[in-house]
Amino acid sequence: MKLVFCGTPQFAVPTLKALLAADHEIALVVSQPDRPVGRDRQLTAPPVKLAALAAGLPIAQPEKIRSNPEFRAQIEAIAPDAIVVVAYGRLIPPWMLAQPRLGCINLHASLLPRYRGAAPIQWAVAMGDTVTGNTTMLLEEGLDTGPILLQQAMVIAPHQTAADLFDLLAEGGAPLVVKTLAGLDNGTIGPKPQNHAGATFAPMLTREDGRMEFAARTAAELKNRWRGFQPWPGAFTALDGKKLIVHSMEVAEAPDSQESSTASSASAESASIFPGQTRIQDHRLLVSCAGNTWLELVEVQLEGKKRLAAAEFLRGITLPANAWLG
Repeated sequence: MKLVFCGTPQFAVPTLKALLAADHEIALVVSQPDRPVGRDRQLTAPPVKLAALAAGLPIAQPEKIRSNPEFRAQIEAIAPDAIVVVAYGRLIPPWMLAQPRLGCINLHASLLPRYRGAAPIQWAVAMGDTVTGNTTMLLEEGLDTGPILLQQAMVIAPHQTAADLFDLLAEGGAPLVVKTLAGLDNGTIGPKPQNHAGATFAPMLTREDGRMEFAARTAAELKNRWRGFQPWPGAFTALDGKKLIVHSMEVAEAPDSQESSTASSASAESASIFPGQTRIQDHRLLVSCAGNTWLELVEVQLEGKKRLAAAEFLRGITLPANAWLG
């Protein structure tokens, strides 16, 4: 088939390569424009563009696609059989949806209708789900509301982070797209409406999503959010007004009240513990969370300092008994 491929980040690259390996003609690769990256703000090409260049494919990087006469004329001249969209980062306008005979085929990294939106992988992990997957669907004007074509499920292991799942879902989704195109072309796959009543949403992440709210969330919930928000925004709190990044954490048992104070003996003040208060036990840094649960901060980084294991961090700082985080 003659295809137009729209994608931007690394997640989309395996699908582009799989379509080429399946002998489809990629008449045009559409990616977002090069963007400044890093502290030096160096203009950097997106991964899909680099993959397209390596394969010798024609590339377009329009800043706008909804009202862009030149880009529209380019797509209309190609007259693609299908437009494949994988993590492109922009809503596909109605004129583009109407172009291909097989429609605009999207790979979405969730089991729709769960986690419609920009960050489905991150939110599935952050919410403690044990299963996620990929969905291919026909795009329509609504956000991830189009009819489902194929789905594949994938188990989320307790130790896996969103960063781990990105690669697994990207590689698993690539052959699913190839299979979807073949099924649409030969009539063996038909679209099925989503159950819109069961929809949940996965909005774009913000920096504040990484803030640890000890009074509002249990230790397990905070651990899941840390897993889901890798590599960004991670997890952070504050200590004496300074940002404290938590690079690694584990759900912990409640500390022994007779041995956990930084003082030589437990004081009356340490008898009552509230969410956000810390205890030190056996060179481990523990913090109380909602629901009488405890979290061990395994690896931390105080603002302006280097990343340290908790035991080393504690050797270089004097924490008062029951110091507050947050």
